[in-house]
Amino acid sequence: MDAARLRAAFPVLERNAYLNAGTCGPLPAAAHDAAAEAWRFAAQEGRSTAFYQRLVPLAEQLRERYAGLLGAPAGEVALTGGTSDGCGHVVAGLELGPGDEVVTADDEHPGLTGPLIAAREQRGATIRAVPLAEIPSAISENTRLVACSHVSWHSGALAPVADIVAAARAHGNIPVLLDGAQGVGAVATDVGALGVDFYAGSGQKWLCGPVGCGMLWVAPDWNARLAAPAPGYGGLADPAAGLASALVDTARRHDTGLGDLPAVAAAVAAYDVLAETGLDAIRDRAVGQAARLAAALADAGFDVVPRGDSPLVAWAVPGGDEAAVATRDRLAEQGITIRDLPGVGRLRASVGAWNDEDDLERLLTALS
Repeated sequence: MDAARLRAAFPVLERNAYLNAGTCGPLPAAAHDAAAEAWRFAAQEGRSTAFYQRLVPLAEQLRERYAGLLGAPAGEVALTGGTSDGCGHVVAGLELGPGDEVVTADDEHPGLTGPLIAAREQRGATIRAVPLAEIPSAISENTRLVACSHVSWHSGALAPVADIVAAARAHGNIPVLLDGAQGVGAVATDVGALGVDFYAGSGQKWLCGPVGCGMLWVAPDWNARLAAPAPGYGGLADPAAGLASALVDTARRHDTGLGDLPAVAAAVAAYDVLAETGLDAIRDRAVGQAARLAAALADAGFDVVPRGDSPLVAWAVPGGDEAAVATRDRLAEQGITIRDLPGVGRLRASVGAWNDEDDLERLLTALS
């Protein structure tokens, strides 16, 4: 792949060692330009028929792109506000109740723990949290859902998906939901190969789109069984029929609206920047760069958290959260963007294919 050409697509990299795609990816100039043109059109032409004649087909183009990344037909993919939104749709849609157990990991992101806490407090479900690697052995006859991250945001470790799916099937075809916030665009996400039932992902992280875009894949055999908490206009088979309308029979019933034209236009443009380079090549380079950074940090004496083949690298900071925040802020003043992981006293670098050796060296030098 032409790494230099990819890097040139992102203005922030002209001055910043941006290593924070696990929060939000760097925004390509093409996405900015697409959003600016959409804002210009809306401001000058108004937001009526012509506006929606642009928005609706463009949203379908975004759905097709996300579906292709997941290896699924477009009809199985909903457009959401992000991973947390998709996870919330699934947890709420399963209508868990008293005695229903959810098995999850003990280091999950609030985007997943939030819906699980709501299921516990509002519906009486039971939540069982164990280390990510131990999820398969924690599944039992009491389990009604397994929900965990595809890639841990705290460590970069990959969930043992094959073992989780096998254990879930062995205990009565229990559905499996993967939080793919650190998966989509970062590691392989072919849902057929993964064998899960639901996959939620974000467009603003490793796909470098605007905040507020994401996807939810629903397996075909769950489409009719998963309740849709709040179908919108696009989720109705015949919106003009009023209450006589049925819901659509595709994942569009789980769409979180269409978003705004500038956001959808930017998401499509950002995706296309990556697709032009090659998504597989981008993932491979990012994972390789992250492995080199992890090794260099370990050689320099840092306590690197055990991880998997992902673009995330986390390390412990002596002094805990306060020291981690201070280091994050000190690096930001030097034009190096990483993040701290609250509650665990760690720092995390998210290494993209757009990062070069100079970015990694700047980080290592600033940390020494």
